[in-house]
Amino acid sequence: MKFFQYFLSIFLLSVLILPAQNSWAQETEEKPDFGAYYYHKKGLFEALPNASNEIIWLGDSITDGNQWAELFGNHRMKNRGISGDITDGVLYRLDEVTESKPAKVFIMIGVNDFARDRSVDDVLSNYKEIVNRIREASPETEIYIQSILPVNDDFTQFPSHTDETSDIKEANRQLQQLAEEKGAVYINLFDEMSVQDDKLNPDYTEDGLHLNGQGYLVWKSAVEQYLD
Repeated sequence: MKFFQYFLSIFLLSVLILPAQNSWAQETEEKPDFGAYYYHKKGLFEALPNASNEIIWLGDSITDGNQWAELFGNHRMKNRGISGDITDGVLYRLDEVTESKPAKVFIMIGVNDFARDRSVDDVLSNYKEIVNRIREASPETEIYIQSILPVNDDFTQFPSHTDETSDIKEANRQLQQLAEEKGAVYINLFDEMSVQDDKLNPDYTEDGLHLNGQGYLVWKSAVEQYLD
């Protein structure tokens, strides 16, 4: 009898523990491997308080690298760039962006996708979902699709990124069409920042991919008209 009671206790305990273990394992498996920095930033963004009429800058390291509120002297601006991010990563954290029902969202993402051998079709498919989800969650938000910036392969620090000019140009062509179809605004920064052979102006970068202060001033000048 004691043996039976012992066996029954062990069985019931295992029934209680296994679902919890399976649930934890499932959550672990479903969490995409976007890296520690991504999750540090995502968690920070979720912890920060929402404000009214936010202007969101959404993207990867090129967005992450700027002090938007300080550059424009506008405390409504929120930096939601994460270095290394891709279009899948933006989709995974998009709920935090739309939660505040922002006034405007400026999007630039994609160059890291191409560096990871994602196709233009993959990037455009995710862009469509990004725009659709913003529209659904926050219908009054104005959406600005900024062209993916040019790169410059005269610099050698990021070879997997700076050889993607053809994909970048094709993606930008389709992003402009997407903006027209979705009632968003397309901002052509590529032409503003490129020189001969469609390369990123070397005056605006130190590594052929990211922008220096002069590059961000050009970006500021190109978008100021949309901030009235």
